[in-house]
Amino acid sequence: MAGTSRYSATLPRVAATPAETTSAAAAEARDLSRGLIGAGIAVCAWSTGTILAKYIDMGSLAIGFYRFAFFALTLIAWMRVRGTPFRARVIRDSMWGGIALGADIALFFSAVKLTSIVNATIIGSMQPIVVGVIAAKFFGERIGLRNVVWSAVALAGTVVVVAAGADNGTTDLRGDLLALAAMLSWSAYFIASKNSKKTMTSTEFTAGTALWTMAFCAPLGFVFGQDMSWPSATNWGWLIVMAVSSGLIGHAMMNWSLVRIPLWVGSTFTLLIPVFSALLAWIVLGETVTAAQAVAMAVVIGALAVVVRNQSSPQPVKAGVTSAV
Repeated sequence: MAGTSRYSATLPRVAATPAETTSAAAAEARDLSRGLIGAGIAVCAWSTGTILAKYIDMGSLAIGFYRFAFFALTLIAWMRVRGTPFRARVIRDSMWGGIALGADIALFFSAVKLTSIVNATIIGSMQPIVVGVIAAKFFGERIGLRNVVWSAVALAGTVVVVAAGADNGTTDLRGDLLALAAMLSWSAYFIASKNSKKTMTSTEFTAGTALWTMAFCAPLGFVFGQDMSWPSATNWGWLIVMAVSSGLIGHAMMNWSLVRIPLWVGSTFTLLIPVFSALLAWIVLGETVTAAQAVAMAVVIGALAVVVRNQSSPQPVKAGVTSAV
C-alpha cells in the first residue's frame, strides 16, 4: 500500500479535457447571467422604497427599524424552516456589513436635514467610482476602458435625472460631507457583501446585516427625536410591503448576485435606482418627468445595457500583477 501511495504521488496531473473545460465555462457563464439578472431585480426592488415611504406616516429611522426588524426575523424563520438555523457566529461575521448599512441610513438621514436631496442623491451616485477602484485594486477585477467610459456615461445620465427632477433647495457643506460619508458607508456595505462569501452564505449575511441595521436605527431614532412607538395597522401594512420589496427582494438578491458577478458591476447597477424611482413616481404618483429626465433615463439604461453586454466571467489577477482599469 505504501509503495502504491508513493507511486500515485508521482503520477502527472491529468489536464481537463476540452469537453470538461467547455462545460465549466458554460456553467460559469450561466452563473454570471443569473447574477446579472438578480442585480437588475434588486435595483428594481430598491427603487420602490422612496414611493412606499410616502405612504408611511413615520420618521425614516423608525421606518428603518421596523422594516429591518420584520425583514430580519422573517429571513431567520425561513432559514430555520429550510434546516439552516441562524447561528451566533453570523452576527459576528456580518458586523461590519451591518454597521456600514446602518451608518449609511443614519448619515443619509442626517445629510438631507442639512443639504438638498438632490445634492445628497448625486453624491450617493458616486459610489460606483469608489467601489470600482477598490474592486480593481483589492479584488483583482478587470474593468477595462470601454466599461469605464460607458459607466461614466451612465453616471452622468443619473446626475441629470436627479438634478432635473427637483429644486436645488437649501445646501450646506456639512450636509454634503454627511452625504459623502453615507456614500462611503454604502460602498463599504457592498464590499462587505462581496467578502462575506468567505465565511457565510449570502442569506446569512443578509439576515445578519438586517439585525445590525435594526439595532443601529433604534437608538438613533430616539436621539433624533423620532416617534419610535408601535406602528398603526396601516403603517404596518406598508412596512411589510417595503420589507419584502426593498429587503427580502432588494438586499437578498443583490447579496446573492455579488457572489456571482464582479463587485464593480453590482455597484454600477445602483445607478438605475434614481431612474426607476422617477419612473415609478411618474406612473404611481403622477409626478412630472421632464424631457431632460426622459432623455437622461434612456442614456442611463442604454449605457448600462452596453456594460452588461460587455460582461464575461471576471478574471482574477495573479499575485504581483496590477489590474488594468
